[in-house]
Amino acid sequence: MFKIGCHLSTSKGYAHMAQEINELGGNTFQFFTRNPRGGSAKAIDPKDMEEFHRIAKENGIEVILAHAPYTLNACSADEATRDFAVRTMADDLVRMEQTPGNLYNFHPGSHVSQGVEKGTEYIVSMLNQVLSENQSTTVLLETMAGKGSEVGRTFEELKNIIDGVKLSSHMGVCLDTCHVYDAGYDIVNGLDQVLAEFDRVIGLDRLKAVHLNDDKNPFGSHKDRHEKIGEGTIGTDAFERIINHPALRELPFYLETPNELDGYAKEIALLKSLRRD
Repeated sequence: MFKIGCHLSTSKGYAHMAQEINELGGNTFQFFTRNPRGGSAKAIDPKDMEEFHRIAKENGIEVILAHAPYTLNACSADEATRDFAVRTMADDLVRMEQTPGNLYNFHPGSHVSQGVEKGTEYIVSMLNQVLSENQSTTVLLETMAGKGSEVGRTFEELKNIIDGVKLSSHMGVCLDTCHVYDAGYDIVNGLDQVLAEFDRVIGLDRLKAVHLNDDKNPFGSHKDRHEKIGEGTIGTDAFERIINHPALRELPFYLETPNELDGYAKEIALLKSLRRD
């Protein structure tokens, strides 16, 4: 099954998101666990959750992806910011057990002049505090564009994090097309080679989801500016190859393009038309 969806607002609850993605033509969705700029999460409504599970079952929604807030920076130089990251992710992972067996994605963070090694140490420390043996959620590190002091701009940096996590069986990676292209991985002209490199460094078994975003900037720019599918420097032909690649085609794909809902519906329809069965 081609698992395709987009980022939706949680403001009206899980059941509403499930219904909304079905109306948009998709069968999976991504959502923020709380305000993307931080703050507390809304209490989970048991009736809403019950309705969500019903709609998901009826419409073939097999997997969903939660996204941590952007303010979660586990490798900040500021101790209070790191503490917020630990408390937020721990709370999110408890909440995720209301929808067991799904995915939770986060940006590794910015080390802010401390260096990648120190940043990695802090990220690993957080994950070793919050992951639990019996959790059903897989936590994903997102590939980053490499702007500023971001950690995760190379596959090696992601591997170093995973290698330090005691419960690494609960860890995976979300590949963002805009980010990896910005970081210098040429998925337009060398998709096979990029995926072979990922497999060599991290292992394709760790790749659990893909963010589908075109790029406003040229290859290797380290800028992180998403564009609508087919309107950026990656282009429609490359996305056709990505969604049909044997190493990727069974993964869930999530649009994070600069769109309103009608735009997402058009992109989902376009991508479905490019899918080869």
